[in-house]
Amino acid sequence: MYDVIVIGGGPSGATAAQDLARSGHKVAMIDREGRIKPCGGAIPPRAIEDFCIPDDQLVAKVNTARMISPTGRKVDIPIENGFVGMVDRKDFDPFLRDRAGKAGAHCLTGTFLRINRTAGQTTVIYRDKDSGKERTLRTKIIIGADGARSKVAKAEVPGGDKIPYVIAYHEIIEAPALSADYDPLRCDVIYDGKISPDFYGWIFPHGRSASIGIGTGIEGVDLKRATADIRAAHGLTDCKTLRREGAPIPLRPMDKWDNGTDVVLAGDAAGVVAPSSGEGIYYAMLGGRVAATAASACIATGRSKDLQLARKLFMREHKSVFKVLGAMQNAYYRSDERRERFVSLCHDVDVQRLTFEAYMNKRLIKARPMAHLKIGIKNLAHLTRLVSETRV
Repeated sequence: MYDVIVIGGGPSGATAAQDLARSGHKVAMIDREGRIKPCGGAIPPRAIEDFCIPDDQLVAKVNTARMISPTGRKVDIPIENGFVGMVDRKDFDPFLRDRAGKAGAHCLTGTFLRINRTAGQTTVIYRDKDSGKERTLRTKIIIGADGARSKVAKAEVPGGDKIPYVIAYHEIIEAPALSADYDPLRCDVIYDGKISPDFYGWIFPHGRSASIGIGTGIEGVDLKRATADIRAAHGLTDCKTLRREGAPIPLRPMDKWDNGTDVVLAGDAAGVVAPSSGEGIYYAMLGGRVAATAASACIATGRSKDLQLARKLFMREHKSVFKVLGAMQNAYYRSDERRERFVSLCHDVDVQRLTFEAYMNKRLIKARPMAHLKIGIKNLAHLTRLVSETRV
């Protein structure tokens, strides 16, 4: 009998398993392994601090973000008083799973199949990877951390079968030499409807390699063609391709994260990816942590309503950030004219500072009211077309 079984061993599931094991619970984590999620790999300093990410997991430390408009205008934003760490999910996820195992979690390799409840007992059935046989485990609580198309969410939580998402695709290439088009200390974000009509494309450095990709929720977009176009426009066509990966990324947090009895969701399964930026690693790990907190509370009190703590704790701290980012995406990602205006706003030093302070610390900055007022006026001027697209 396990206290908790975690389905999925990505950043969210591995964090939940580690936290629970370290607090003395008997935990099993089931993961398919061998699958690498497409991901730019950015993690802010707060993630490094909160989740004790060692320096040897960082393949690059980015100090600049470049915003590129549909007409090719470029705005370089310095990251003051810090850096953005970059990880390669090929190595990062196994590191997190291994760390959970060392903390005491029982790590199993296989594919989740279903949940059964008979005679007051909850069991998880999965297919063991090595033997190919079905295995059954008894548990008190289940954490579903099995991604944007979560089988656990679909079967157990209302709305779990209707999570909106975009499809992300990227190619990992051998990093080229430093040039005007590529800097190993800079993340490039490409706002261009020909690349992605509703999201963006990216070039993110990973040390000896780089991630080139796009996201979109619109059917019919040729993601491979768009990625090839990014590579061609930035002189990366001849760089050796190391691997290609694609996966769905959820667009907003679900309204409910638990089934009211014995299941709670975490990470992409709960929809916790930041709007506008698509940032997911920090929020996934935090989602795993609050799910572990909720599961532990439920076990201690015997009250199934304590599973609601996961969403309450997460939204208490990040609801405002998600609301602002969602409004920004709705306002500026709908057309190339709006994208052009968004890049124009990025010229503003206050926009740059407030954006990255919020990103680094994962909270809205309220200490400079005049800066907020100026930014609000500029936003209004652009959204009402009172100024030209290129007015900074």
